[in-house]
Amino acid sequence: MTIPYKKDVVSHLHICTEAVEKTGACNCIKIKDGKLIGYNTDVTGFEKSLTPHLTAAHSKALILGTGGSAAAVEFVLNKLAIEFLFVSRTRNDVANVITYDQISNEIIDNYRLIINTSPLGMYPNVDTCPDIPYDCLTFEHYLYDLVYNPQLTLFLQKGAEKGAITKNGSDMLIIQAEESWKIWNNE
Repeated sequence: MTIPYKKDVVSHLHICTEAVEKTGACNCIKIKDGKLIGYNTDVTGFEKSLTPHLTAAHSKALILGTGGSAAAVEFVLNKLAIEFLFVSRTRNDVANVITYDQISNEIIDNYRLIINTSPLGMYPNVDTCPDIPYDCLTFEHYLYDLVYNPQLTLFLQKGAEKGAITKNGSDMLIIQAEESWKIWNNE
């Protein structure tokens, strides 16, 4: 299940796991005794692929995008006690959401974990990337892109040029798929 259905499908489920209840997003459904049971394996995939590269410098994060995958990222960051701000294209009155034009050099300096949950840079639109001040990135920054095709997005490429740690979403995809397989096969 992919963009934008992760949130839309929740209203059709009979049973939701805690991750689905807290994220409002579902990417794996199992039918048992005629009931639809919803899971969010993005949570496990993201957490297991993110944590090996975390350091003390990554105590604050920017989440680029506000869709279903962003909800899984939020869930994991809450679990790991990492403070975060969402970055959206549109203005709204939610307390922890800013727009791209509000990202200052100071914000980039204070939020050293930057996670792209938007489809920007995904094939075939490989020449796009989130509009952030890449010149402010350092070797202490960690850029994580949920996009896995192409393997090196423009977002990650610009981070790597500044010496930042970079990670794409391919491990997350594999881990969440393995978790789905376990769910479907009662493992």
